[in-house]
Amino acid sequence: MERDRQLDLYGVLAARLKQAHTRVANAEVPDGTRRELSRRLLAVTAVAKRDLAGAVRRLDVLTAELDELGIPDR
Repeated sequence: MERDRQLDLYGVLAARLKQAHTRVANAEVPDGTRRELSRRLLAVTAVAKRDLAGAVRRLDVLTAELDELGIPDR
């Protein structure tokens, strides 16, 4: 039961990461900003391998920053 819940959480995180990657890829921002955002997304992905809750927190912060930058959710 717990394992199924964990797999569900990974699925949700994976979908959110995919959405964030699409937002960054389509963002009309300077190249340096895009590189920094991409680097942070890769870091979230790496953290997810060992700390699912930490990855979710980091992605929440990054998603909020994307919202503040006006990067649309397509």
